[in-house]
Amino acid sequence: MNLITKYKNYLALHAIVFIWGFTGILGKLISISSTSIVWWRMFIASLGILLFVVITKRKLKTTPIKGLKYVLTGMVTALHWIFFFESIKVSNVSIGLTALASTSLFVALLEPLFFKRRILPYEVLMGGFTIIGLGIIFQAETTYSLGITFGIISAVLAAVFSTLNGTFVKNDKPTLITTYEMIGGLFGLTIYFGITDGFQSFVVPAGIDWVWLLILGLVCTSMAYVISIEVLKELSPFTASMSINLEPIYSIIFALIIFKDDEYMSPLFYIGAIIVIGNIFLNGIIKRKTTAKAIPAEKA
Repeated sequence: MNLITKYKNYLALHAIVFIWGFTGILGKLISISSTSIVWWRMFIASLGILLFVVITKRKLKTTPIKGLKYVLTGMVTALHWIFFFESIKVSNVSIGLTALASTSLFVALLEPLFFKRRILPYEVLMGGFTIIGLGIIFQAETTYSLGITFGIISAVLAAVFSTLNGTFVKNDKPTLITTYEMIGGLFGLTIYFGITDGFQSFVVPAGIDWVWLLILGLVCTSMAYVISIEVLKELSPFTASMSINLEPIYSIIFALIIFKDDEYMSPLFYIGAIIVIGNIFLNGIIKRKTTAKAIPAEKA
């Protein structure tokens, strides 16, 4: 990968991360339940992607096995979003996004299995710092322990589907993968509503919620999701996840501006958050000192 392509991919990734920074804000603003938010998000995103496919005349043909893998991954994605939004609803944006930053720890554990490479020492080091940071946050914000727990579960699920997408993109186009995953998640959630309470808990949004959901579904999902998978062609899931850790920084800043007092946390929380999110900068320093031979699976 040449230098121009490398920085083009980094720029695209950070633009998407900036957009994703609004996701937590939107989750807090939308008044309906987390499960209903995700259903509508995937419904709107599916329509947006299918419209894009029709306009660009792209093909969605793949093998049944691959299609099934994408559909199941879409269901994992739906679960990730449900836990993420629920984390924010039972706590706040700062808690939910900081817990989600631990995704890099779980990717570091999963990526060697999927890409058949050894676990690298610096990944273990950063994983250790992440655990310490999360421990401090748990200690500092005991009233938000449920939100932290949901956020960590969301991070585990994010690590699973991001690592899987890193393998999928080697065989199919990002648009095709995204389409199957969005439809798969939508299908899974529809079955869930049907077999649990016959759609009694399903909520149709009203008023301003429609505006937030359209932004969430079209801008923060269908557009951002396709581009993020495209980036994985040149950047490994671990590198991508470390960059995505910037999302909490953007979201926390946005949340402090929009929600003010509801987002102010104890000083100890910010120490833990700095440790968790600080892995990004540690990752950058280590990568500058690490040779390509030491990380054969890394493309950038």
